[in-house]
Amino acid sequence: MLPIRAAVLYTALLFGANPAAADIAAADALRAGDMQKLSFSEPQALPEIGLLGMDEAPRSLAEFRGKWVLVNFWATWCPPCRTEMPSLGALQAAKGGAQFEVVTVATGRNAVQGITDFFAEVGVQHLTALRDPQMELARSMGVAGLPVTVLLNPEGQEVARLIGDADWNAPEAHAVIDALMQ
Repeated sequence: MLPIRAAVLYTALLFGANPAAADIAAADALRAGDMQKLSFSEPQALPEIGLLGMDEAPRSLAEFRGKWVLVNFWATWCPPCRTEMPSLGALQAAKGGAQFEVVTVATGRNAVQGITDFFAEVGVQHLTALRDPQMELARSMGVAGLPVTVLLNPEGQEVARLIGDADWNAPEAHAVIDALMQ
């Protein structure tokens, strides 16, 4: 009887295995440079808190389910955020598409015009920009300082976090993203 139970258990594990977990393990193994600050964790559900688009329309991170999403919490007044933004734009230009997207979430009182002017100033054209004016999402996710970048799996769950700025256009960042999308 024991061999039959073991066979059933192993078959269930085989067919129920999560391929995303293997991708995370591969991505975790590739961390180098700034990516050493990227901490992977068990998938965590996100709170259902609304955001605003640049046109003031209601938006949500749930819109991006089905792809890997790099969510960057930032503010126009934050020097490391401003330094990091061009590399996020370059990452989106290089990797963005059906499987991956970079989404920026401006926290606090960042005016639409200020965000638009800053993106134009640094030449960022490819990023989805959202706003969290009351910092509800940032607070509920434990974002205490800026910048903070959160990696979401295609199910919309947080699987990694990086506190501080990073060069997202560096080869090691691209290698981590490539490993996840395989």
